[in-house]
Amino acid sequence: MGRIYALGIAVFASAFAFACSGNDSLAPGGGGSDGPPATNVVTTEKFGEQHSGDGTFYTFADGSGACMYDKTSDFHIAALNGFDWAGSAWCGACADVTGPNGNQLRVRIVDECPDCDRGQLDFHPDAFAVLAPKAQGRIAITWNFVACDAQGPVSYKFKDGSNPYWTAVQVRNSRYPIAKLETSKDGVSFSEAQRQDYNYFLNGGGFGAGPTHVRITAQNGSTLLDTLPEVQAERVVAGSSQFQ
Repeated sequence: MGRIYALGIAVFASAFAFACSGNDSLAPGGGGSDGPPATNVVTTEKFGEQHSGDGTFYTFADGSGACMYDKTSDFHIAALNGFDWAGSAWCGACADVTGPNGNQLRVRIVDECPDCDRGQLDFHPDAFAVLAPKAQGRIAITWNFVACDAQGPVSYKFKDGSNPYWTAVQVRNSRYPIAKLETSKDGVSFSEAQRQDYNYFLNGGGFGAGPTHVRITAQNGSTLLDTLPEVQAERVVAGSSQFQ
């Protein structure tokens, strides 16, 4: 992945909030379209240790990348260094970043920067410009993972190629990164799907025919239950609720 750096000084800007959703139209799932609309949850909740390192930027930041999200016009995005990547475990997570002069910005993790140093975030160029002029190129930053300002329920996307006999699902628009996804046909006995480094949870034997119950667990331990319709490749399904 090509990444371009430059030199300069820092400027002031305020923090931004945004919704961490994809661009696909949603099919109803788990009764989400029939219930009351979810409220927009805005938070400053922090979790995990504080990180410090370098802030840089790369010119091809468009929302797609190692996390396999859709392209976006939102510039509040960044790539996470390979040391903290943890096999895509932090895809979709939000981070509050402070630059060298106290300038702040909230970004969403959408990509990996395998050649970045520990603690480093590689930003969209316009996100970097909130923290310092792009001419500076490399700056000292501190940052914490925080709950995202997610609007509406979580959603689920079946990967291309998915079918009842090989099924991969991605969770989107979550306030927290997802630690675990489990499935069940009877809603009682659940088995864990395996996280892949491309940010999907895979059941190599597939979900089978008909609807499937899913239970997702966030990095903070919170859980949600939903029912997904029969597998259809690239279908996006709205969940019933959002993590609180």
